[in-house]
Amino acid sequence: MQQNMFSDNPCSRPGGRTGSAINAQTLNEAQYAAVTHGTGPVLVIAGAGSGKTRTLVYRMAFLLEQGIAPESILLLTFTRRAAQEMLWRAAQISDQSCRRVLGGTFHATSNMLLRQHGHHIGFGSGFTIIDRGDAEGIINLIKSSLGLSGAGKRFPSKRVILNLLSGSINKARPIEDLVFESHIHLSEFIDDFHTIRTHYSQFKTDHGLMDYDDLLVNWQRLLVESRQAQQEVCSRFQYILVDEYQDTNLIQAEIVRLLAHEHDNVMVVGDDAQSIYSFRGADFYNIMRFPDQFPGTSVIKLEQNYRSTQPILNLTNSIIEKAEQKFTKKLFTEAEGGSKPVVFTARNEAAEARFIVDKIKELQDQGIDASNIAILFRSGFHSYKLEMELTSRYQDFEKRGGLKLTESAHIKDVLSFLRIQINPWDNLSWNRILLQLEKVGPKTAQKILASIKQEDDPLEALLRYKAATSWKIGFGRLTETLNALRRPELTPAGIFDLVMEYYQPIFEKIYYDDYPKRRRDLDQIKALVGGYGDLQSFVDDTALDPPESAIEGKHSEDTQRLVLSTIHSAKGLEWDAVFVIGLAEGRFPHQNAVPGEQWEEERRLLYVAATRARQQLFLTYPRQLMTPDRKFHRTVMSPFVREINPGLYELDNPAPKVSSAYNANYDGAIPSPQTRKSTRSARTSFTPGMMVKHPFFGVGQVKAIPGPRRVEVSFDRHGDKILHLDYAKLEVMT
Repeated sequence: MQQNMFSDNPCSRPGGRTGSAINAQTLNEAQYAAVTHGTGPVLVIAGAGSGKTRTLVYRMAFLLEQGIAPESILLLTFTRRAAQEMLWRAAQISDQSCRRVLGGTFHATSNMLLRQHGHHIGFGSGFTIIDRGDAEGIINLIKSSLGLSGAGKRFPSKRVILNLLSGSINKARPIEDLVFESHIHLSEFIDDFHTIRTHYSQFKTDHGLMDYDDLLVNWQRLLVESRQAQQEVCSRFQYILVDEYQDTNLIQAEIVRLLAHEHDNVMVVGDDAQSIYSFRGADFYNIMRFPDQFPGTSVIKLEQNYRSTQPILNLTNSIIEKAEQKFTKKLFTEAEGGSKPVVFTARNEAAEARFIVDKIKELQDQGIDASNIAILFRSGFHSYKLEMELTSRYQDFEKRGGLKLTESAHIKDVLSFLRIQINPWDNLSWNRILLQLEKVGPKTAQKILASIKQEDDPLEALLRYKAATSWKIGFGRLTETLNALRRPELTPAGIFDLVMEYYQPIFEKIYYDDYPKRRRDLDQIKALVGGYGDLQSFVDDTALDPPESAIEGKHSEDTQRLVLSTIHSAKGLEWDAVFVIGLAEGRFPHQNAVPGEQWEEERRLLYVAATRARQQLFLTYPRQLMTPDRKFHRTVMSPFVREINPGLYELDNPAPKVSSAYNANYDGAIPSPQTRKSTRSARTSFTPGMMVKHPFFGVGQVKAIPGPRRVEVSFDRHGDKILHLDYAKLEVMT
């Protein structure tokens, strides 16, 4: 055990100096032990919701109360806001100014130190820091100077090149590894990437520039290559505090080791169970190997949770206890009560989406604001089906970490083709389609549009349009495809396939750098389209939004929205009710995750998701998924969920029955050939002649029943619409 150098100071003990806020009544036992730790290294394993920030704040205040000079304390964080908040709170507690405490991000601290001491390794104080945009601009200049870009040449974009160069530094891995792992289609350019890196480095040196990665690399160089600089810097900081240590990369961990090599007075705070940013370069093993790098480390675990109910904590403890490598801990709370988490087994993604939206309505009826409810998922495209369900039922939401279904450029490209099948006078969609043609710019596109927009049949007019020689071939492919799309026997799936046959080469050229990644989004759209019997319903479901007038003029608390978020974007946040969706094998963990560290990070990802919930937690998964080639395959719940003791949750709908009325056991599947004279929603049968009311289209009369769970309605103001009963909310008028 480390000696406590403050043991004779009354401020360090409960009931010490009058007025001190640092005592065993304001901190729990583990927090108090960490805050009042003496000299030497200490690793604080801070479980989710256990008061990590509070512990760091009180540690700073404690050091100041002991008379430690503020300028000898260094606080390293990952955001400037976090550092500022901690310094302010420490000053409030200790009744001392923290203005001379150096607190900030790794990069900001490096900037300051390199300007003061960089001359030891050849840098003047006047270097310029370049941001991402500047760096990409330099990469573009180098590409041009090396003859790697220009008319008719296909070469990776500046963005992708910079990602590879930066990733190589932050992950301490060769460029080749990163290319073969995520950009295999760019492997032919590996030698060019090395050449660009050499020229990029020389350009920065010649012009006195540093990018964000250089700040870390050169700080490390300063502490290694100059004995004098090392003495000047390390003697200044006698106490080092590091937040979110599990998110450090190898360079940052080495900087901490070098800074503290003379005294080892370093406290790092983090949670190995929340290490989920390896794609950014974070190294899980930094926090695991800390006790080995700092012999004699005291390990203190913060296990008392101030966020979640005990039933939720029991389940999250069960998730992480199966981790191969970890600091064993068991979260608990002194708060009483709480209901068990719910595991919902849905027949498919449509049923999963309906369950979630129905449950959200129940929660809102119980008084929980939409802004206190979150739906979390592994990847951005996993929420597409849910987004369509939410928009069709007029539930406003915001999506974090990934674009909404219709916000991605490549998705908009494809939807444009589908929209002009519904509305041939949709100029926005026509404009987007025409601009995809090589050698066709905005002026030419507008000229074409002007000639067809007044025609009764824009497509026929387009077929007659005389194309210029430079873009005649591409234009011919387009008109041939558009003409084929008019075949009356085509299903929505057939239309999509024809569009993709035309669009695929354009797609790969426009989005050359990362089209394999974007292709996953298109695969999801392909599967979704396969679940519709009419194109109108699909286009409507991707486009409908709540009328803006419905929310105008309301108070801010009324406009707070439901949150949809990737788990990575949700870390550090919390909500009263949390849904974690798509927990099917092959989706969570990701199907490409290999046993070992990738698999274990996926487990930690689920742990992070579940620990966001304060009062209610729902874990959902579909029993059936549609593959990109529109084949159905059975799924089972995620192996991480299967490992949880079943007594820790309530199982909802464990064995749903499949109705024979639905084709392919799938809600929204292409209608079977059989003709039905009526169809039924959850509560009501619909028959031709019935008067109904839709929340957006208004009053209408049922015209026909074109297929299972579909109804064609003639609306007074909007004409004939084919509605899908899994999405449309129809009220029968009596």
